[in-house]
Amino acid sequence: MRTLIILAVALVATGCTRVSLDHHLNNAYRAYNEGDCARVALELSQAERKSRSRNYLQPEISLLRGQCLERESLFVDAAQTYQFIITRYPASEYAYRARARLQTLEQLGHHSPAPAAKVSPAAL
Repeated sequence: MRTLIILAVALVATGCTRVSLDHHLNNAYRAYNEGDCARVALELSQAERKSRSRNYLQPEISLLRGQCLERESLFVDAAQTYQFIITRYPASEYAYRARARLQTLEQLGHHSPAPAAKVSPAAL
């Protein structure tokens, strides 16, 4: 009986965390639609704290953060956020979207891709 109660409490706690995480993500999207990037940042921070064990949500959170940075004309920060998604989650749908956002920033003249590093021998 005691084991059943502990198991039930653990399941409820996990469910509450997921509901809270979804609530913060929904609020972040709602704030983005309203143009309130300060509230988006707050909601995304709260969602990140709740999602530490759910690594699969990080690219979605990062993409929304990048879009808000773009909206605030912080193009370098947005591009770095998109590059983080592409590097860390290359096979995700959000990496595809991040590549598209980077291309758009390049076409608008807000971002230029970093030149390739030159390889040279070390000086003696």
